[in-house]
Amino acid sequence: MSADHTPTPVPEPGPGAPTPPIPIQGDGPAAATARLANARVEVPDAVLERLRGACAEVSVDAADLAESSRDWWPLAMTWAVEGQVAGLASVVARPASKYEVPEILRICNEARIPVTAAAGRSGVCGSSVPLYGGVVLDLCGLAGIVNVDDDSLILDVLPGTFGDVLEHELRNSYNVTCGHWPQSIALSTVGGWLACRGAGQLSTKYGKIEDLVVGLDVALADGTEITTGGQARQAVGPDLNQLFVGSEGTLGIITGARLRLFPAPVHELRSAFGFHSFEEGLDACRRVMRRGANPAVLRLYDPIEAARNYGTTDVAVLLVMDEGDPGLVTANMTAVHEECRAGLQLDPELVERWFGHRNDVAALEKLIQGGLVVDTMEITGSWRALPGIYRDAIAAIAGVEGTLAVSAHQSHSYTDGACLYFTFAGKVDDDAKDAYYRDVWDAGTRSVLSHGGALSHHHGIGINRARFVRQAMGAGFDTLAAIKTALDPNGILNPGKLGLPSPFGANPFAEDRWA
Repeated sequence: MSADHTPTPVPEPGPGAPTPPIPIQGDGPAAATARLANARVEVPDAVLERLRGACAEVSVDAADLAESSRDWWPLAMTWAVEGQVAGLASVVARPASKYEVPEILRICNEARIPVTAAAGRSGVCGSSVPLYGGVVLDLCGLAGIVNVDDDSLILDVLPGTFGDVLEHELRNSYNVTCGHWPQSIALSTVGGWLACRGAGQLSTKYGKIEDLVVGLDVALADGTEITTGGQARQAVGPDLNQLFVGSEGTLGIITGARLRLFPAPVHELRSAFGFHSFEEGLDACRRVMRRGANPAVLRLYDPIEAARNYGTTDVAVLLVMDEGDPGLVTANMTAVHEECRAGLQLDPELVERWFGHRNDVAALEKLIQGGLVVDTMEITGSWRALPGIYRDAIAAIAGVEGTLAVSAHQSHSYTDGACLYFTFAGKVDDDAKDAYYRDVWDAGTRSVLSHGGALSHHHGIGINRARFVRQAMGAGFDTLAAIKTALDPNGILNPGKLGLPSPFGANPFAEDRWA
């Protein structure tokens, strides 16, 4: 049974500005110190004056520096309770136009000052944390739609545009959608989606951000400006779009983007199913994708998460929603029902329950304030590998002393595989929290990689996953490092990320001796 619905309305947008993850306690932001102690690169007065001449706003206010230096990395949220941030910038530069960015980079490159791009700062791996001080380049001022080409369904947009603001304007002013709806949509920006190769909750239908990007404007470390892509399915050498998508600001700073659009959906169908095991539900999802169906939501919860979120008992719960043209939606949902006929028919209103809290991020702060260590670990694997990844990663995380709960859901499906999203919570003494967190990530990640799974699906690498990148990429890591050297020979762009070597020192969180 499928339930007909009018398309889910787009909520009113938020402020279009960063949302702090948790208050910095102790003596407040102005007194915050850096937890990951490095030699903090200061900005000399002469360089500071040059920056002020090139940039609309330059701040050295202590509280502003602390707030601008952090993101939603859950481990760093535990440090905020102790009055610390992961890293601490020396300067925050806020350009008012994309044309200021190249000059800022030229100044910093000449002076060998690290530059860390940031905007919404919603990342959960420390990607926008200035690990070595220097300059945080806050791109929130570069916001807004530049153009909508309705004939070609292409959006020209600035990188500091917040997702909920963008989607609200696209739907209401142009009757189109980007289709990119991450849980963090009110916290995140277009540039952040691109920098971390993000995914929206409807990516099974619309694709991840790398599927949506048509072209980019990029400022390189020396201030050189380039434009990539821009044409339909062009064959003009390698796709340079994909060089910068996912590079987390280590190869260049994105100052503009062209993204694919879709007509706003006019019809929606919802269904829900129960399966005796998570593995049985995974196989149903695989068969749906093999059929060529691509429902916008194909979301499977293991029995633990299903019971916690939906009050079910001993079943894995699959939520399905499709939106768009009525004929195509009906065809997709027909395929879904045929492939799920061995499952239990559940109330489609379970999908509405998910819609009601799908963008809620408030619980994280409450759990951390309560003394728990919590996080999520999203990875991808082939359909053949996923059952083993699920089984062994759950066991590996559960085996770390202090773990109270671990569970998983499948959140994004494709023809070749899917994303598994592990959630864990642990309770240990305060002085053991950092070590426990690291042990869980080590155990879970090594289990995933041993099965041939991918290190990340959409959260990226940042600080937290840097120590695993060489193993995950193999010999390809040296190619990435060579590209970094070619494009950023002085290593100023977001040093310490993606596991790349840095002239400013090691990433202390990536070192084996860290504790």
